[in-house]
Order: sequence, then C-alpha cells, then structure tokens
Amino acid sequence: MLARPELHGTYGAVSSTHWLASAAGTSMFDRGGNAFDAAAAAAFVLQVVEPHLNGPGGDVPIMVFDAARDDVEVICGQGPMPAAATIDRFRSLGLDTVPGSGLLPACVPGVFGAWMRLVKEYGRLGVADVLEPAIGYAEHGFPLLPKAAAMIEVLVPLFRDHWTGSGQTYLRGGRAPAAGDRQRNPVLARTFRRIVAEATSVSGREAQVDAAIAAFYTGFVAEAIDKFVADTDVLDATGRPNRGLLTGTDLASWRPTVERPVSLDYRGHQVYKPGPWSQGPVFLQQLALLSGFDLGSMGFGSADHLHTVVESAKLAFADREAWYGDPDHTDVPLAGLLDPAYTAGRRALIGAEASAELRPGHPDGRAPWFPPLPDQPSGPVEEGWRAQLRNGLPTVLKRTVVKGDTTTVTATDRDGNMVVATPSGGWLASSPVIPELGFPLGTRGQIAWLTEGHPNSLAPGKRPRTTLSPTIVRADDGRPKLAFGTPGGDRQDQWTLNFFLNHIDFGMSAQEAVEALTFHTDAVPTSFTPRQYRPRSVVVEDGVAPGTVAELRRRGHQVDLADPASLGQVCATGPDADGGVFAAASQRGQQAYGVVR
Repeated sequence: MLARPELHGTYGAVSSTHWLASAAGTSMFDRGGNAFDAAAAAAFVLQVVEPHLNGPGGDVPIMVFDAARDDVEVICGQGPMPAAATIDRFRSLGLDTVPGSGLLPACVPGVFGAWMRLVKEYGRLGVADVLEPAIGYAEHGFPLLPKAAAMIEVLVPLFRDHWTGSGQTYLRGGRAPAAGDRQRNPVLARTFRRIVAEATSVSGREAQVDAAIAAFYTGFVAEAIDKFVADTDVLDATGRPNRGLLTGTDLASWRPTVERPVSLDYRGHQVYKPGPWSQGPVFLQQLALLSGFDLGSMGFGSADHLHTVVESAKLAFADREAWYGDPDHTDVPLAGLLDPAYTAGRRALIGAEASAELRPGHPDGRAPWFPPLPDQPSGPVEEGWRAQLRNGLPTVLKRTVVKGDTTTVTATDRDGNMVVATPSGGWLASSPVIPELGFPLGTRGQIAWLTEGHPNSLAPGKRPRTTLSPTIVRADDGRPKLAFGTPGGDRQDQWTLNFFLNHIDFGMSAQEAVEALTFHTDAVPTSFTPRQYRPRSVVVEDGVAPGTVAELRRRGHQVDLADPASLGQVCATGPDADGGVFAAASQRGQQAYGVVR
C-alpha cells in the first residue's frame, strides 16, 4: 500500500524536497508561468527553507526539456575554481587536499546565474515573480526543519566564537533554535529585495533578468563577496584560519553555459544526463551494463537483483574515479566509456561473488589512474563541531547521523515542458555566512585533487567534478516521460537508478517506484573529504527479505540494514497517459512533496 498517492493534474506539477518550495513553485502557474518559472521559484525557496543543504552561494545542474524546440539541454550552474587556485598555491599552505570547509574550497557561485538563465531563455515570468516567495519566507519566517536544528545545535560553538556571521543568522542569544521554531533570514531577504529593485529599474523582462545577473556577478553581491574573502581569516578544516582565493573578478568573468546532454537508450527509453563535469554519465554506464541482464525475471528485492545492480555500480563508479572531469580542461573518453564493446567487456567482470576491488577500465585502450586513496578511519565516529569542520558534507557527525546534502526540484507543465535540478552547496555547515548578504559560499572545490595529471585535478578556471546529477527521460516515441532527481551526494545515481529500474524493469508506477525498497553500495570512495569507502558494502533499507540478506552475505557482501524508508528523497514529475501531468515524491523524511494544478 502506498504511503502517498501519485498526484495527477491538468495544468502543471512540481515536486521538491520541501513542501513550501513545491507550493511556491505551483503558484507560478497561477501567474501564467510555465514549468521553468515554477522550478526557479521553488529553487529560490529551497535556498531559504533548507539552508543546511543549499544556498545562493552554491551550484546546480539544470536539465531542461523544451517542448517548443523538442530538445533536451543542460544549464551548467557549476562555477569554476578561482584564477588564483593552483596546486602550488595550496601546497604552499602545507596542504595535500583541498579543505572541506572554510573559504579555500569556494568556487564561483553558479546557482543564481543558472536559474536566471533558465527564467530568461525558457520562462515567461520576471525576476520579481520568481523571487517573491523566497523573499517572503526569508523575511517572515518558516518552520525550521529538525535536521537543520540538529546541525545548528552541533555548530553553536563555531558560530558563536568563530563564524560570527553564521551566529548572527542562526543563533538566538547564543543558542540554537529548536526544530519547528520560526526561522528568519532578514539579511538574505534584503539581498534578494535589492536584486529585484535593480532588476525592475529597467524595462523589459529579459533586460530585468540581465540586470539581476549583473547585480550578483558584477554588482553589490560580487563586491561583498570580494571584500569578505579578501579581508576575513576563517577557521576551516585545516584547524587554523585561512583566507580564500575567490575574487570579484572571478565572478565577473563567469556566466552559466547551456550544453548538450549525454544520452543512452535503455529498453526503448532515451535517458539524458549532464556531462562528465558531473557524475551524471555514471547513471548511463550502469544502465549500459544492466541492459545485458533480465532484471525483471530476477524478482524485485531478490539477491540476484541487488547483487547485479551493486556490482554494476562498482564498475561504473570506478570509471568515474579514473576518468571524469571538466571536459573543457581534460580529454574525457566518454564515447569509449559508453561504447557497447567496452560495456560488454566490463559486464563480463560481474561474477557470482562480491568484488572488493576498485576496477576502472581501459576505454580506447587508455590506462586508468587516480591518486592514492587515504587510509580509512577506524574506531568510533568523533563528535562535535571540530569533527564537523573536518567533514566535507553537511552531515552532522554523531552516533546517530543526521544525513542530507542536497535538494531537488522538478516541474512539468501541460505544454510538455519538463525541468529538473539538484541545487546544492553554500550550506550553513561548511562556510561562514557573509554578514552583508545572509548566505555562505560553497565548498565544491574540495572534490578536486591536488595532484597533477588526473582529469579532476585542480586548476584555475576549471570546474571541480560535481556529484549533482538530475535526469530527464523521453519515451520510445520521443515524447517527454520523466524528470527526476534526489539528494544524496555520491549516492544520487544509485538511488535514482533504483527508482528508474523499479519503473521500467519492474513495472511500478512513479509513486510506487519512489516508495519501494532502496539500496546502495559505498564501495567507491566518496567525492568529498575524507573520501571514505567500504569495498564490499551493501546498505539496504530494513524490510528486505531475510533470505535476501543471507544470500548476499553468502556471496561476500557486507550487508548493513538502514532504517526503513530512509535512503533518498526521489522527486519526479512528467506528463501522464491522459494528457495531464503527474507528480511523485518520496515519503522518506516526511519532507518532500508534490503539488499539481
């Protein structure tokens, strides 16, 4: 029995990781907006109501299906590293990795420009419309989520004594707010209001969007970022204060790009992902491997099903580690990685037993390589704000882990337009709030290697490979079918893969597919500091059949049972079979919701 109904409407659908964002996005339809306007409005609300997971200083890939042009495109909102960010510069600070917190890992904030480009080129509404709901919640308040409250509670000493801008924003009399308390961010509201004022000072919708972009990347926002980074010593993961490298010039020289997606046919469905500056192609590599198996005949939740998917994931993600990076700066052998002959050879490596090896392949005959991995920590998890400062993810390090690291929003309208994005970065746990602006910078630079010669090695003006990975699918006749994503860092392309396979191979409805048993492996190193991994791991939600667990363990997997309904928050929208639209949202966390009109 479903925990939630699959929602169907006739005008538009929005699904996101917060109910207020979904509602705000849907309100754009009442103003004459389309799916693109709805997604943008919802995304700006997510920056306000999920500050522990994303913010205006972060990054985003946005996947777009434009019905009028019958085309899929990707808006890249992943900003590059600063011009001063060289390996030698970091080495001169005594570092062998990019810190996971502070100002040193900051890239150009790409999320604002990416959403503005979406609104300008695909939307119908203006800057004031799509920012109005976010301004309202920042100014008048919203109920603080339990996970955000738990994160702030751990970080009280850091916010009070070191990151004082964060303390001014999130503490009350030096104490953490409680879950459910009304949280406000008046400084962020003023920032957004000033952007709207500068936008509406000129005539014409597109000119107003350009003015908003200018306010952020060459105007008062860029000036505040430049001054804060240049003048502020910030305690970070190194255990000492450091100043950052990002400048106003870096912001002024960047604008979001519109790019071609990467795609693959899977059982008659064309699946589209962002390029190898994201981890998106790993989804396609998994599908390519799995196309050689009859998953449906294995039975959902069986040991054969889980084993086959997990072993395919290990191979695909190993290739990610060896080969993915910014294709503007490195030669990524993407065609070779997706070549059927290469895939067949890789598929032959999937045996009856669990593999404990990290096995990247040799596309086009090239030898794989990645830097040596750090020794894995052992013993109990360290607690407290200093442990959090050393961790690269917005995951509170306690014995009871508070998980979460990204957001998701997707929208579809009656014209067949679809959009999906996974906004992230610029979260409150990893970098201090800039007092003049009300938001922190992102820390995506931590994903880059401080080693020469790897596709994801750090370099000035280069995008660090991101984990953010939304998906669009077209049916065999070319019609739009699905737009979906999930929070989850490195696990995004496993949890969304579960959803897609549930729908295509096991015949579930979209809502059934998001609610069904979910699993993943942590066998491949995480993209974030400290790059942890567990070679034989399989994590599956409790509720899996005991016989499946026993058989997986017999095959050599280390099986851990997660809490029931705890892995991922998949959100999906698309056209339905009757000419309307649908929205599906995971029940996990009781936070993601779909809304339809």
